[in-house]
Amino acid sequence: MSKKLFIQTLGCAMNVRDSEHMIAELEAKEGYTLTDDPKEADLILINTCSVREKPERKLFSEIGQFSKEKKEEAKIGVCGCTASHLGSEILKKAPSVSFVLGARNVSKISRVIHQEKAVEVATDYDDSSYVFATGSRNDYKAMVNISIGCDKKCAYCIVPHTRGQEISVPSDLILGEARRLASAGVKEILLLGQNVNHYGRRFSSAHPKISFTELLRELSQVEGIERLRFTSPHPLHMDDEFLEEFASNPKICKSIHMPLQSGSTRILSLMRRGYSQEWFINRVERLKALAPETTIGTDIIVGFPGESEEDFLGTMEVLERVRFETLYSFVYSPRPHTEAASWENLVDEEVASKRLHRLQARHKEILEELNQKEVGAIHSVLWEHQRRDEGWCEGRTDTGKMVRMKGGEEFLGRITPVRIKEAYRAFLIGEPL
Repeated sequence: MSKKLFIQTLGCAMNVRDSEHMIAELEAKEGYTLTDDPKEADLILINTCSVREKPERKLFSEIGQFSKEKKEEAKIGVCGCTASHLGSEILKKAPSVSFVLGARNVSKISRVIHQEKAVEVATDYDDSSYVFATGSRNDYKAMVNISIGCDKKCAYCIVPHTRGQEISVPSDLILGEARRLASAGVKEILLLGQNVNHYGRRFSSAHPKISFTELLRELSQVEGIERLRFTSPHPLHMDDEFLEEFASNPKICKSIHMPLQSGSTRILSLMRRGYSQEWFINRVERLKALAPETTIGTDIIVGFPGESEEDFLGTMEVLERVRFETLYSFVYSPRPHTEAASWENLVDEEVASKRLHRLQARHKEILEELNQKEVGAIHSVLWEHQRRDEGWCEGRTDTGKMVRMKGGEEFLGRITPVRIKEAYRAFLIGEPL
């Protein structure tokens, strides 16, 4: 009988991709098969996030629960950013954990499962040229890492501490992976990196000079790949050449995530973001002039140390001007190993919570307004899933909108035009043309 693997993934798309890599490695090299029941698993992996405090605190309660449920001989491994951050402290606090594997050490997974109490968390480890075993959970969409680590020094962010120095993946490996995925029937690729549009800054070995814009051009030539997405670009590196390529290249989906963090130039300076409110708005306006259909998502931190009501109103101003389609927003959470963690001018928790509520409430109103305008619009949709019990197919438009349509598996993997007939906050209802 094959061994069973259960994996719980917390956090961002980078973590999701890391989990896919570990699953593929363990399936190909160790004979594991995936299960969604931790009680029957021989190996339980928790792939963690440490960007905010709450997921980190939750980790130890999760370990405790898995320890009670698991088979007697089953192993528990803690992976990801919290593993990088806490290292051997995890073994001290949770003796039931068999090993700890940091976010920069994913390629070691098939080795550490055989090493009791192993701790592999070096953030200078380089697996940018490692060719992972193949595997995908979706026949039509796939994620491809183009860089690892981060060189930014944002005052609130723990990622440089947990994922190490930024290194770009060699372009020939990226293109080779894209071709392999295309031959397997993948239609859409999501490129991943902490700052994807900083691609090409540093390679771990000799490599021809190449920018992110040039990489996009090369990937768009891969036959069979019909859509390119990426996350997350940094607003600071959105030069005109990049925006023009984004707008003019038909394979690049017209949906982009632009992490704002704050709409106050003063707070952006304290955050060490490297741009102003004016620069962010300028890039948005330039993008919308080139490709008006583009939808924009963002991240916002409310209650950063020293944030005044005037600063917060600057964030609300940007929300009104840009009208973001997606918004990931949180109250500031101090993280260790960050510059802001030692600052004393904290915003009162109640004040910060009220500001977050105001931001999210207004965004919900904006989203409803935007979605109602979609009624009657025509979109091309890549159909990804089938809800057999409900008789629906589900997929996304080029602009990132989730659409449902009556239909069966004959639509899966196809890109077809639909007319939107109903709109809800989380999805649209379409009808085939």
